[in-house]
Amino acid sequence: MRPSLIACALAALLAAPALFAHDHAPAPAAAGQSAIERALAPVLAGDWRDPANVARDRFRNPGPTLAFFGVRPDMAVLEITPGGGWYAEILAPYLRESGRYVGALNDPAKAANERASAYFARQNAALRERFAAAPPLFDRARLVEFDPQAPVFGEPGSMDAVLTFRNVHNWRMNGQEAGMFKGFFEVLKPGGVLGVVEHRAAADVPADDRSGYVGEAQVIAMAEAAGFVLEAKSEINANPKDTKDHPNGVWTLPPTLNVPEGEDRAKYEAIGESDRMTLRFRKPAG
Repeated sequence: MRPSLIACALAALLAAPALFAHDHAPAPAAAGQSAIERALAPVLAGDWRDPANVARDRFRNPGPTLAFFGVRPDMAVLEITPGGGWYAEILAPYLRESGRYVGALNDPAKAANERASAYFARQNAALRERFAAAPPLFDRARLVEFDPQAPVFGEPGSMDAVLTFRNVHNWRMNGQEAGMFKGFFEVLKPGGVLGVVEHRAAADVPADDRSGYVGEAQVIAMAEAAGFVLEAKSEINANPKDTKDHPNGVWTLPPTLNVPEGEDRAKYEAIGESDRMTLRFRKPAG
């Protein structure tokens, strides 16, 4: 799908007054899809998307997830640590004409050790190269680096939405979660949305847990401690097949498939990607 067709689809969405409600709530579903999902359809079908990424749509459900978070094409959206760009290749073109996409990358110079620094440097360079290679899609997107020990994501009150996908376990394992959620709160406008997708443990996990899963109540507590209000939960990204007791934690499952030698890889492929919580928080308007 070419950028001109995307622009037409997004213009139709922006012309719909119902989507400009003060609370940024997603529009009611019509014919099984919300207006946001219909606007996202040409982006999700874009021929620039990596085929390996498209194959994972059935696990990550980007259309319903972004609709649940209320992400309209006229919004300023900050994605936290976009990694290889799975969501960036959707969000940046979607927001290009009328909104603003910013990806927040770990600053390699602030990494805890040389190995992490090298990893962040490679990852950041690869995403920048990908953006530079397709100006019609990514020329208006911004990538900024932050210090995970003292995160500042931009001017206070400058973003409509902050989105994070499968990152909370990393911050928790490194003792960074309080600072991260505080940073999200500060950069959001009053009434802004924080959307969180995270690997869901069966219950609270101990402080030294390295499974990659986090208790849903624990994530809610982190956000509420920073000042957010939980607005809604969704089971969009649930996976009841995930038993959450894998030998190498969540990384035993796809897409990593870090399966111990002698184990049946097909068993974990059949489970699919992890069971995930999907939470929408709001920064109070007052």
